[in-house]
Amino acid sequence: MSLNKNKRLLIFYFFLSALVFAQTEETDSIIRQDLDEVVVTATRTVRQLSSLPLPVTLISKKQLQETGVTRLNEILNEQTGIIMTPDVTIGGGEGVQIQGIASDYVLVLIDGVPVVGRSSGNLDLSRLAIGNIKQVEIVKGPSSSLFGSEALGGVINIITEKPTSDKIRGQASHRVASFNNQNSNVSIQQRIEKVGFSFFADRLSTDGYDLAPSQDGQTVNPFYNYTFSGRLFFDIAENLNLFASGRYFSQEFEVSPSTSEEEDLNALLRIDHTASRKTNLQYEFYYTNYRTDEQTLDPINNDLLLDNNFDQKLFRPEIRFNHSFKPNNTLTLGVGYNFESLNRSLFAEQVSFDSQYVFTQYDFRPFDNLNVIAGARFDNHSEYNSQLSPKISAKYDLGKYFSIKGSVGSGFKAPDFRQLYLDFTNVSAGGYSVLGKEVEAQGIRRLQDNNEIASLAVDPSDLGDQLDAESSIGYNLGLSFKKGEFSTELNLFRNDFKNLIDTQILAAKTNGQNVFGYINRERVYTQGLEIDTRYQLWEHLRISLGYQLLYAYDKDKEEAIDNGEVFGRDPETLETFRLSRLDYFGLVNRSRHMFNFKVFYEVPKWNANANLRVNYRSRFGLTDRNGNGLLDDLDDSFVSGYALVNLTLNKTFFDRYSLQLGAINLLDFKGENPLALSGTEVLVNPGIQLFTRLNIQF
Repeated sequence: MSLNKNKRLLIFYFFLSALVFAQTEETDSIIRQDLDEVVVTATRTVRQLSSLPLPVTLISKKQLQETGVTRLNEILNEQTGIIMTPDVTIGGGEGVQIQGIASDYVLVLIDGVPVVGRSSGNLDLSRLAIGNIKQVEIVKGPSSSLFGSEALGGVINIITEKPTSDKIRGQASHRVASFNNQNSNVSIQQRIEKVGFSFFADRLSTDGYDLAPSQDGQTVNPFYNYTFSGRLFFDIAENLNLFASGRYFSQEFEVSPSTSEEEDLNALLRIDHTASRKTNLQYEFYYTNYRTDEQTLDPINNDLLLDNNFDQKLFRPEIRFNHSFKPNNTLTLGVGYNFESLNRSLFAEQVSFDSQYVFTQYDFRPFDNLNVIAGARFDNHSEYNSQLSPKISAKYDLGKYFSIKGSVGSGFKAPDFRQLYLDFTNVSAGGYSVLGKEVEAQGIRRLQDNNEIASLAVDPSDLGDQLDAESSIGYNLGLSFKKGEFSTELNLFRNDFKNLIDTQILAAKTNGQNVFGYINRERVYTQGLEIDTRYQLWEHLRISLGYQLLYAYDKDKEEAIDNGEVFGRDPETLETFRLSRLDYFGLVNRSRHMFNFKVFYEVPKWNANANLRVNYRSRFGLTDRNGNGLLDDLDDSFVSGYALVNLTLNKTFFDRYSLQLGAINLLDFKGENPLALSGTEVLVNPGIQLFTRLNIQF
């Protein structure tokens, strides 16, 4: 991006700020709320959930405790429009999908700062223990106007607890589940006048499970991990507060003779300065380091098949400024710097990014029944074109019970280290190679010098062309109704993506394999609707229903169908015919329908409660199997629709001791993976998992 364009963008920011400051009134202070359902992720300021003009899901601490889940991925799988999906790529693991948007494009935060460690694109959310958190906040749709890259599809923010009692409070628990799953944790916290602290420790181990009983090895190998986190709160002065936190995670898989180790370290320092009744500043310094050490050995002769060491570091200072002109009129300004580096054995050398960014947001009420939030962020990156990400959302109260809300925003995702610098040859799978965009030219020359290239599939002059950031525009339009103990929300959404990074064949190798690279190519969209309904039927009985209808398509595939270029073959008559739009199912790993139903029932006289949660997912396809380049109804890669039923029973004794019994996948669904080889069995789910948990509070 030219210098003149950068200057114009900065002038835009200063002009917007000056325009807003012109509305300053001297009489009102920054709003401080102490409400049961407040969120900070959607606007980076404290807002009541029901007042927000954009789709947000809040998972409370009470819900986490009652369901008995221990990891973030488990509770996300029970929310409307959110599902954990297996990645069909090798080593891709499992990722979270929001409104049909893959996990690569969902930003995950802890107390507002990012979690890193996407060695294969997905972020492993099972490494995030939730024993010490206050709530989980999920913002659906593009959020790059506040959070930058990776927030293209949404944001998940884990908010940890803050100590309030002047006495030491805490709890200890142990959970035993199927597959010899053992989970122990302990937490303590205290607040003494100006100083508060909390500490949390968690250990998880399991024997793993196998989804392919007829094949050697296990799908999930035995492992154990530890999580330690500590937080310090210090009121330095009446208008100056300090928050410091640290987290360490360590995990080791038992895959002898191979090795697989993982470490995750986070450190955060935040200073909150209330300069006046109206003005607040936050100074934030964040550092995180994610490391893996993985060596895959041939079990017969111990030859090294893969050496995958991964060491990612991120340092980010940021300053945020909030000014309240009058109640419900707040300006937010922010500026920050990212420095990120990655040392990986699959790269030729250590690589690094750096970027600078500024963002602004104005949250105001032009009328009593209208709330508008307008904002934008500018990112200047060392490796790709600068990005401007605007967003505007609004909520209009139609009366006492009804309101309508909508938002339009853009998001982006920067090309990651893997797509730019990967230099990998898989000797255990025939010798194919994958080259990142920044190293593909020299990689091809090296292979040519070694006489490993049979022919090129691209023009040599195109090798090394710059990758653009992937981008999207998201639209959400919702209608909500709330009266007494009944509430329902309807949200229509559409997300348009362009320049999605896809793989392409760069060359054919003399061994019959290919050399793959990356290119901006795909244009896709997801659209549909979500319905969330909650009702307190009786004093101690509450129910909730959620449904998502999803359509997710590749625009290039649709155009090819319209042009008559895509064919299918009837499996019974073997007749070949042109496909129509109705034959095109859509993107892989997306279900047309998802439904959840939850019932929570309390029995106060017994000091007990129970809950039943049902999650249904309609059929979805895993890959194109008939060779026409898209997933159609004639493919035989579909997993049939299924429902998972989860049950948890809780009983408290003597006010301090609680016993929990439960079943995950109560109906013992296992399913059948259609990609299994003939004569073999591959399951979709390991089956029923029973658990019991004892918790002691002190």
